Amino acid sequence: MVEWFKIYKNKKVLVSGNTGFKGSWLVLWLTSLGADVIGYSLPPNTEPAMYNILRLGEKCTSVFADIRDREYLKKVFTEHKPEIVFHLAAQPLVRLSYHEPVETYETNVIGTLNVLEAARQCGSVKAFVNVTTDKCYENKEVNRGYKEDEPMGGHDMYSSSKGCVEIMSSSFRRSFLQDGKPYAMATARAGNVIGGGDWALDRLIPDCVQFINADKPIEIRNPIAVRPWQHVLEPLSGYLTLGEKLLTDGEKYAQGFNFGPNEESVLTVADVAKRVVNYYGKGEVVVGAKSDLHEANLLMLNIEKAKEVLNWTPTYNADEAIKETIEWYKRFYAGEKMFDFTIGQIEKYEKARNKNEKIISKIR
Repeated sequence: MVEWFKIYKNKKVLVSGNTGFKGSWLVLWLTSLGADVIGYSLPPNTEPAMYNILRLGEKCTSVFADIRDREYLKKVFTEHKPEIVFHLAAQPLVRLSYHEPVETYETNVIGTLNVLEAARQCGSVKAFVNVTTDKCYENKEVNRGYKEDEPMGGHDMYSSSKGCVEIMSSSFRRSFLQDGKPYAMATARAGNVIGGGDWALDRLIPDCVQFINADKPIEIRNPIAVRPWQHVLEPLSGYLTLGEKLLTDGEKYAQGFNFGPNEESVLTVADVAKRVVNYYGKGEVVVGAKSDLHEANLLMLNIEKAKEVLNWTPTYNADEAIKETIEWYKRFYAGEKMFDFTIGQIEKYEKARNKNEKIISKIR
């Protein structure tokens, strides 16, 4: 295990959104580190679902409920008394936000406020990692990465809701969390995350995998759109790093951080789809009808702050991230038992990260 992950052993950790794609990976990683995990989430909304495939309900205490249910949320916090919170629960889809704008804002903004307030009132929480998105920035389609101090915004309802979460979280911190009481809270902004076990709608690699397994051409809507692609373990390692820092010196690290890939891993949608076909060993990419719903064409993150302040840096490049992702899906569709393989991918990443950190420390 990477040395600074040892802090989670025997810690009570609440993960909201634990039944989702990123939440499932995080729960698996935390439980492998010896953490006592409490999950708070709606039931899985895809079939298949990573949470069910890995039987994570046997690894953590799962509470199936809505973060909009303020009183029940407070009850769960009071009963379980978590020390650390990773808040991932959200309505996470851009295109869905056009169809469900009210639900998107209720879940992402008011739901997040409910979680922050439940943590404040329960008295046990010491560190709170508040996960938002790279789309929280006012995107001006510039050819550079956005820095943490740039304006929040968003054209679509999902992006703007996450911009609101950032503004609200900053206000909440200044209003209630100053001088080390009652807990330290930071926001974490990550780019396009890929990895095995994602079956959400309108996500590039899950769509590619489903087209390939149905023996259909892969239709992509916006081939020239540029995104910061990263394996799911990259931002999760950032969240775990941030949680550790908040526990040890909360006042210093209670701020916003970007977690993304290095510049060479910022690729177009077409580039990623072609790599998927290459690593899967079959498939064909075609350009489908462009959606009439607005989606950003160019979006990148500047991650220098995470490198300098947290000593965090990406481990995988885009090719490695895509290769690991496709290997997971190939094994799943071949009928393999995925728990051991998924744990193996975490251990492989940890070893690569440890090696990477040793190299960087020598350079410095």
